[in-house]
Amino acid sequence: MSDFTSTEKLYALFIECEQKVCTDTRKLIKGSLFFSLSGDNFNANEFAPKAIEGGCAYAIVDEEKFLVNNNIFLVKDVLQALQDLSNHHRRQLKIPILAITGSNGKTTNKELINAVLSKKYKTLATVGNLNNHIGVPLTLLSITKQHQMAVIEMGANHQGEIEMLCKIAEPDFGLITNIGKAHLEGFGGIEGVKKGKSEMYRFIEKKTGKIFVNGDDEVLNELAKANNKISYGISESCSCVGKEFNDNEFVSFKWTTGNNENDWNKLPVIKTKIIGHYNFINLLCAVCIGNYFKVEDKLINEALSEYVPAMNRSQLEKTEHNTLILDAYNANPSSMKVAIENFAGLMADNKLIILGDMFELGEYSNEEHKKVISFLTENKLNEVILIGSEFIKANVPKYKTFSNTNECLNYLKEQKIKNKTILIKGSRGMKLEILKEAL
Repeated sequence: MSDFTSTEKLYALFIECEQKVCTDTRKLIKGSLFFSLSGDNFNANEFAPKAIEGGCAYAIVDEEKFLVNNNIFLVKDVLQALQDLSNHHRRQLKIPILAITGSNGKTTNKELINAVLSKKYKTLATVGNLNNHIGVPLTLLSITKQHQMAVIEMGANHQGEIEMLCKIAEPDFGLITNIGKAHLEGFGGIEGVKKGKSEMYRFIEKKTGKIFVNGDDEVLNELAKANNKISYGISESCSCVGKEFNDNEFVSFKWTTGNNENDWNKLPVIKTKIIGHYNFINLLCAVCIGNYFKVEDKLINEALSEYVPAMNRSQLEKTEHNTLILDAYNANPSSMKVAIENFAGLMADNKLIILGDMFELGEYSNEEHKKVISFLTENKLNEVILIGSEFIKANVPKYKTFSNTNECLNYLKEQKIKNKTILIKGSRGMKLEILKEAL
């Protein structure tokens, strides 16, 4: 067996490749360092020669038989090598890294925080949802000498995952957006979610870093009692305090800090382009973090006023015939509840709500889908469309149901719905965004 390539040798190759990394032969990057990341149904080592032929400078494999030229290097495990390389790179960086996790709102918080920090700093943030055991290392490796800060999103669906990602990224600051009923199957219930997500708090505690915490969230504050924390919320005791003003469907708010005199009448109202009462706390979180890192008040307010949601997250779209609230990027029992509650409180006539199945709930699935239906009834939302096998199992004759999204799409095309305010929400795999074309 040939000698395994060390992390230091890989780092030299990484620098030689100008920090360009590639993991997909369908998206080859000229002059990059190619990692042969295998999946359940394919052996990526086979693609290493193709990667070199396609213009990659070097390729990394973990099977000796694929060492067919001098530009291919052997490691014990390609994924571990990628993670070790990213951790080594992180240790060369002298910039603060903020890690974000939580059951709901990770990406929205990341985008808002990045919008605020970017007003003053050269900031790198996770692209899209590259927040897992592969995405986090790739994000870290994209940090260059020009960056002054990094915001790293971390997702997890089982215990131990956040701890592992923290060991790779070694964040100085941490944020848990909330603890809710997400990935119940993998975490083993809500107590498992608490334990899994709070792994970030424990890592930051050991590193003597700081966390940002919703001061009004009892669960988070109990989990964070041993941490050095900066708080935000509506309570006057918080480091950053906010008040919401609901003058239309978009969130408007004011904020202040302990350094101000708290004369709310003299504070400007921040009018945003983001909908949903549940996003108020996300906006306030971004304010708190920006304020901590000394972004000027005017720039914080400007960033949040300018921010426009994307990627099917809390998007308000006015079509030719209807007003759509598109929140179809993901869904779990906690996010479903707040979305329904917010929609029920909207001052709008002719409401229609379209919900798709929630995934990764395991044995809790039937119970949680039934709870969503009960919540619809409690909030007196009568015009409802439910999509997916889990909602069908819940057996609700009073609502119109479809087994899949395409069936619903065909129905909506026939109905030619007009003059309605419509909430569309479901798990990513339901692909509810395709319903837009009929609305």
